[in-house]
Amino acid sequence: MIEYIRGNIDELTPTEAVIEAYGVGYLLNISLNTYSALQGKKEGKLYVYESIREDAYQLFGFFNKAERMLFTQLISVSGVGGQTARMILSAFTPAELANIIRTENAGMLKSVKGIGPKAAQRIIVELKDKISLEYEAGNDHSTASTEIGAPREIVEEAVAALTMLGFPPAPTQKTVLHIVKENPALSVEQIIKTALKML
Repeated sequence: MIEYIRGNIDELTPTEAVIEAYGVGYLLNISLNTYSALQGKKEGKLYVYESIREDAYQLFGFFNKAERMLFTQLISVSGVGGQTARMILSAFTPAELANIIRTENAGMLKSVKGIGPKAAQRIIVELKDKISLEYEAGNDHSTASTEIGAPREIVEEAVAALTMLGFPPAPTQKTVLHIVKENPALSVEQIIKTALKML
């Protein structure tokens, strides 16, 4: 069982991080919140969840234990897999998600791809009593980041990340271009968060 991995950040995208530790590069699936926390750093420490199936072995990485706990709680709900849980944690910060569940805001959960009315209600019913106050703003990592350059580069990175999350490229690019046109000052993470609620 891997508890965490600490090492050099060899590669970093809004959906994946490669952490090199003692000559081994570990590919971890990450959320936008973790991406934001790692941006600009040369070294990082990610808490790990191992997903082991007959046909796949995946590592999910989290900047703090609170986000990992939310992830494990989400995948404990019937019908919610690792990729869906990661998408939920990319659309909302841990504090936002905890508040959504506690206030039974199914409408916000349904805005995430792959979450229908029944799944949203199931998440709320099964997790409402398990969500603790520890996810309030004190444990929430800012999603703010610096802009990464020209709008074209921002568009390309946002589209690539959304495509990896399972969205078709054509409508994804159209949505991202619309978002950038409306507000060109948005960072990659902010564009992706907005797009997740529109696609």
